[in-house]
This record gives sequence, structure tokens and C-alpha cells, in this order.
Amino acid sequence: MLSSSARLLRLLSLLSSRPSWTCAELAERMEVTDRTVRRDVARLRDLGYCVDSEAGPWGGYRLRAGSRVPPLILDDEEALAVAVGLREAALSDALGGDQAALSALLKLRQVLPRHTAERLVDLDDAFVSLPGSERPQVRPGLLLELAIACREGRRARLSYTDGEGRTTVRDIDPYRLVHAARRWYVVARDVDRDQWRTFRADRIDRFQPTGHPADLTDPPDPAQLVSHNIANGPYPLSATVRLPLPLSEALRLIPPTIGTHRPDGEHATVVDIGGPDPDGLARYLLGLGTPLRVLAPDPVREALSRRARELAEANACATEASAG
Repeated sequence: MLSSSARLLRLLSLLSSRPSWTCAELAERMEVTDRTVRRDVARLRDLGYCVDSEAGPWGGYRLRAGSRVPPLILDDEEALAVAVGLREAALSDALGGDQAALSALLKLRQVLPRHTAERLVDLDDAFVSLPGSERPQVRPGLLLELAIACREGRRARLSYTDGEGRTTVRDIDPYRLVHAARRWYVVARDVDRDQWRTFRADRIDRFQPTGHPADLTDPPDPAQLVSHNIANGPYPLSATVRLPLPLSEALRLIPPTIGTHRPDGEHATVVDIGGPDPDGLARYLLGLGTPLRVLAPDPVREALSRRARELAEANACATEASAG
């Protein structure tokens, strides 16, 4: 005789396997009485499952979608299929919300039976991505490892290759995962340097938890740190400009992957923008098509003024020529 909990799982599995069951059919398959079937159906309804019933000799029970998400019962193959799908959604942004996909994968991975989890690892090792996409690929399974380290607050050691191709081994205290500009970033404290840093997940070659607790004292705003590093990190020059626009409008004009924003009152925003040189920054700022003031540095301000004068003079000459 099955226990009460095991019997409920068996009943739910049967109801999910075909559109409708009579009470007698369920009782026969589960080797219980009709009364037990009715009582177990009532318990499933209490748990949030919507089980419809129809009276009469040809009536029966039917499982339908409900108004809230009840506990799900998946067999090994179904759990494996869901885990693989969630992982691919997190890596590819296919659902437009890979943070949710990664969170769901983390929850599912924690409750998978050991043999099912091992099969998922085997699949991770076997998967190969075809070349052709310019977007860097994250190693299969790495996002989940990073998410677990952030959640458990455990120090980890990683082998990391920076933008110039140099590979180093770092001890980090992982804090958060951030998705920006179609890439994944790890916000973590660099233990040796005692600094909060960002690491691109696709540049992590090896990742191994050390078992030591992480020191997450005074963590930064993860999104702001990633935004600042993306906007200013790769460039040798940074300019600070003031836009006569509220923060929401400034973010639409200059995306957070281009600049780091901070409000300057209700109707203005100060933005830090990185660029290759003063002239390149001046060209970008002119292209915004909105009044602005360069707060620093002087070479960018001078380059912007020079280009604005050249543009005004060229248009003044064109106006005189057409009038003549």
C-alpha cells in the first residue's frame, strides 16, 4: 500500500497522462477504493490543482490549468527536458527574460534527483555550439555554478582572460550576476586587490568554489557598477556632460551601456561617457541632437566647440551661396 504522499503523486501523474479518468479507473490503477480516490482529489484541490469532475456513470475527473502555479510533478525525462530548455533560454535570451530562466533553473537543479542531475552534467559536456555567432558563448553549466556561488555566499577561484588576452587566477567573492549588452557579468570582490570588480562570464575558463565564506561587506549596486564599467572601461578617455533632461529621458537618449547616469535635480542628468579621443567623443555628442554642456575634460569641450563652429560656418556659407 502506498503512503498518502506517494499516492497523491501517483494520482497526479495519472491525471496528467490523459484528458479524463473515471473514478473506477483511477481506483483500479491505484489499487484503492473509490472513496480514497475522491478524498485524494479533494486534497489535490486544496494544494492548488484544478481538478474538474463530472457526475454520472460516464463522468470522471479532468486536470486543467489553474489560476496559480501549484507544485509540479515531473518524471526524470520531463525534469531533464525542462532543465535543458531553461539553460538554453538563459544563455540565448530567447525568452527576453533570462534572469527568470536562470532563477528557475537554479531552483530546479537543487531538487533534481542525483542521477537526473548527473545526466544534465553529461549533456552539458556533450553540447557543442556551431561557429557563426559573433556573441561570445558562456561555457555550458557555468551560469548555474556562478548563481549557486552568489546564492550561497561562497568564495571561489577562477581562471580569467582579460580583454588583452592575459590569463590570471583570481580568488573572488561572488555577489550578483548581471545581464547587460547581451552578455553576462559577475559582480564580485577581488580578494587579493580588495576591490569590487566585474568579470565577463564568457572569459571565465575555470571556476571552482573554495569552500570559504565570502566577505560581502558594503557591496556596490551591481547594475550601476556593470553599467559604469561597460561605458567607461574599454576607453582611454572619459567625458562628463550635463543634459537638460530628467533621468528617464536621458536614459532613452544615452543607453546605460554607453554612459553612467546620475540625476542632477529633477530636470537634468549628468552622464559619464567613454570614448577613444576628444574628437570621437565630440562627434558622438553632436549626434545626440540635444543641448548639452561638457563639464570635463577641456579637450572634449574644445573639440565639441570647434566642430560646432565648423558646422555653423559650413551652413552659413551654403545659405549665402543659395541667396546669391
